[in-house]
Amino acid sequence: MFGQSIVDGVGRGHRHVFPRAVRFADIDSLGHVNNVRFLDYLEDARLALFHVDPRREGGEPFKGLVIARHEVDYVRPLTFRPDPVRVESWVTEIRPVRFTLVYEIRDDEEIFVRARSVIVAYDVEKASPRRLNQDELAYLDRFVTG
Repeated sequence: MFGQSIVDGVGRGHRHVFPRAVRFADIDSLGHVNNVRFLDYLEDARLALFHVDPRREGGEPFKGLVIARHEVDYVRPLTFRPDPVRVESWVTEIRPVRFTLVYEIRDDEEIFVRARSVIVAYDVEKASPRRLNQDELAYLDRFVTG
């Protein structure tokens, strides 16, 4: 399920790029990717960004992140295609217990979806928000733009 993610450049201020295949099962009766399926695309990109990629880099994955809010703007229909689209993600705001992740689902010519998620660091055992630790903050800082 997880292809190789790409970090667009090195250092601070770069996008995380996750290639995502458009599956036949994503297509609805109108012939385009169903709006709800786009949330799967965003989730796959987040899992790569916060769990798979840190492990590939020899680090620890994030533990205990929950979504507090999603905003999705459907820009244009995405139809079945042989080539994957890219889910590009970057961070626009970091607070002690939460951050904002912005996304575009796109190809080289078009943007299909723009989205934003507010993500909260969460202590599962205490069932309450927690502070982001220094390693998490440093990792997030790599993707801060705007």
